[in-house]
Amino acid sequence: MSTVSRFLRRDPADVEPWAETCGQIRPLIKEQDDAAAEIHHVEIHDARLHYHEHTDEFYHVIDGQGTMVLDDEEIELHPGVVVYVPRGVKHKAVGKLTVLTVCIPRGVLHDVHEVE
Repeated sequence: MSTVSRFLRRDPADVEPWAETCGQIRPLIKEQDDAAAEIHHVEIHDARLHYHEHTDEFYHVIDGQGTMVLDDEEIELHPGVVVYVPRGVKHKAVGKLTVLTVCIPRGVLHDVHEVE
């Protein structure tokens, strides 16, 4: 596995967002950066239920309130909460939230399987 030979710094304000399954995404560390993981700044507004076949995700809630559906369970979300979502778990966040997602391994944007 390759590693980044230099540091990376990206400010969410400098990255143009685009719409995807969870909402507005700003990839801060991208697959092409060849880092150990991808990091996305995501503004969620009622995401669609989906899963990843090859990717694990960590969600860190920065702002907002809501819930997350994980298979058949629902959990509360608020600032500071961290959620680990293993590959294969159907999930979606409900509400208006800003989160950082850490995706391991890289390539999550090619590994989104929508259920609804």
